[in-house]
Amino acid sequence: MLTALTTCFPIAVKAQNELPVVTTFSILGDMVERIGGKAVAVTTLVGRNGDTHVYQPTPADAKAVRNASILFTNGLEFEGWLDRLAEAAEFTGELVVTTNGIETIVLQEHNDEHGEESHEDEEHHDAPGTEPNDNYDADEDKDHAGKEHGDVEHEDGHDEHEHGEFDPHSWQSLKNAIVYVDNITAALAKASPTNATTFYENRAVYVEDIESLDKQIRDMIAALPPSARTIVTSHDAFQYFGQDYDITFLAPQGLSTESEASARDVAQLIKQIRAQSISAVFVENVADPRLVQQIARETGSVVGGKLFPGALSNKDGPAGTYLELMHHNATTIASALSGAKQP
Repeated sequence: MLTALTTCFPIAVKAQNELPVVTTFSILGDMVERIGGKAVAVTTLVGRNGDTHVYQPTPADAKAVRNASILFTNGLEFEGWLDRLAEAAEFTGELVVTTNGIETIVLQEHNDEHGEESHEDEEHHDAPGTEPNDNYDADEDKDHAGKEHGDVEHEDGHDEHEHGEFDPHSWQSLKNAIVYVDNITAALAKASPTNATTFYENRAVYVEDIESLDKQIRDMIAALPPSARTIVTSHDAFQYFGQDYDITFLAPQGLSTESEASARDVAQLIKQIRAQSISAVFVENVADPRLVQQIARETGSVVGGKLFPGALSNKDGPAGTYLELMHHNATTIASALSGAKQP
């Protein structure tokens, strides 16, 4: 018995010394695990192949958030359900918005509706304390979040989530990924100073890998004909990727997978695909593929493969880590465009 207790004791100490952190979705979870290593215990709310746009938190999520020292979030109104979850969990730790410092893409639709206006950066506050609630009501949260985050009810009875001024899918740029990594590293080092050296060493290796992949993708895309760099995806999640690598992305759905494409928008997109001889369309792991498949049939386009806009695949899948996700998306796109018809 004494031997058994002695053997188990170091394991117990190690578990107690791990910094408990929560990340909102799988890409952030992978980044934090890469930087934190064995010094952190990461709980990710929206798991692999999960759609953050439509996620409904659970009682287990509230408990994890309440016990976390750090809550890592994307921000830019990507996680519309997060504020109420943090309140219900009585979260008192450090809220880290990993997109702070990123040059965000301003939404054209926002400018069209409201004109060019200058807005101050988002202010992020710790959620006010409320009574802890393990009986978290996801349906109530969905209704409450809709009222808090600007859901708009249209005449057809559907609700459309308004994301705000900026495109939140900024992890689709490897340049932006370095900003994510810097924010994560600084937060972990502050929370666990004894492990700060390890965190920054992990960061240095990670940044080298990010920069190497960025160069690889740039070389890959540079070999493609500029006239054939327009593709169609399920929803509008790849503008940062397009900005970095000079690719035009079109989508029948808006920024959220919750949005519904109108018949007019789909008809206009089909007309544009035919006019520009766009031959590459892609389905996504977090979106219903049927609309894109229908568009492909009506235009004679080929479904070039599956892209991963905002969630990792299973660990043994093609996008098991963030860098594997970016590599898979790039090679899938490049493969389809290399054989694209010229307009």
